[in-house]
Amino acid sequence: MNAKLIFGMILAGSAVVFIIQNVAVMELRFLFWTLSMSGALLMFLILTVGIFLGWWLPGSFKRKKNIAHDEQYAAEQTTVN
Repeated sequence: MNAKLIFGMILAGSAVVFIIQNVAVMELRFLFWTLSMSGALLMFLILTVGIFLGWWLPGSFKRKKNIAHDEQYAAEQTTVN
């Protein structure tokens, strides 16, 4: 069998066990919002938000740095000409 297939099956099995063990309803309170959902779904939602922010924020800072660099380069080119 392929190593990737075995790893995927182990990961999927672990996810199923995790979901089965975390079906209890949890309540999340933030300021005036209250959110009730299963523990597994809540953890998945928090993980998804974390992955999105980890992907989006570094790119955001890099774009700001590139824009500042481009503006500085454009200013240098106008003073040279």
